[in-house]
Amino acid sequence: MLLLNNQLLPTATLPLPNRGLAFGDGFFETLVYADGHLRYAAHHAARLQQAAAALYLTLPAELATASALEATLAGLAVASELPRARLRLQLWRTGGGRYTPTTDNAEWLATAEEFVPNDSPIRQADFAQATQTLYSPLSFCKGPQAWLYVRAAQERQQRGLEEIILCDAAGHVAEAGAAAVFWVRNGQLFTPAVTTGCVAGVRRAHLLAVARQHALPCTEGLFTRQDVEAAEAVFVANVAAIRSVVNVGSTAFRPAHALLAQLRRWEQVEERN
Repeated sequence: MLLLNNQLLPTATLPLPNRGLAFGDGFFETLVYADGHLRYAAHHAARLQQAAAALYLTLPAELATASALEATLAGLAVASELPRARLRLQLWRTGGGRYTPTTDNAEWLATAEEFVPNDSPIRQADFAQATQTLYSPLSFCKGPQAWLYVRAAQERQQRGLEEIILCDAAGHVAEAGAAAVFWVRNGQLFTPAVTTGCVAGVRRAHLLAVARQHALPCTEGLFTRQDVEAAEAVFVANVAAIRSVVNVGSTAFRPAHALLAQLRRWEQVEERN
């Protein structure tokens, strides 16, 4: 089943013109429904609101708050008979026009598939050679620069890697191919600043909030690949999982670091509460 503008349907046909198709005039969100609730609903709602504002779009009421978003997408997961669902929510501006739009109203489509968690360690990652992140007023959200991650995924496959780490044009570490990147050193947590062009990930925001709640020193900033290579442990995180990284290029890390284990425990306690 899918939801098209809040109508539950087995299939759907999207009429033309479609500004999402013609101009990429929209964005998307990837979410996980499990254990009877939408994970990180408040963080997803905040990023939806921020993305809509950046694109001068008005969010439909059924997506505009954390409680409305959870109720709407939980209904799709239940209707699809998926106790654990990976959800994709795509929004685009309605109407026609060329570069100048005729409305700020949005249409949307939500789809669901089975969610299969995978938190196994990533054995081999490396820095991208052919793709760089690009900072823009929209780089914090998912969709407007999706071609960049498609290109990075192709490089990852061609090089036989399990994960790829992107840098910006100045050489600052930005993010992994479909996740935020973190590392640990001397009892501190590090992650790149969003000014590198990385996506402002929902799991990234949640991890930073949990860490700061427990007085763990966190630094968001501009870092080089040498900073990553000097770490004690490296991991990537998105709504699907936290996965430790065993090797970045020829540099090996500790996949079972005590601080990463503590972060996982803190998250689990908060989720139960």
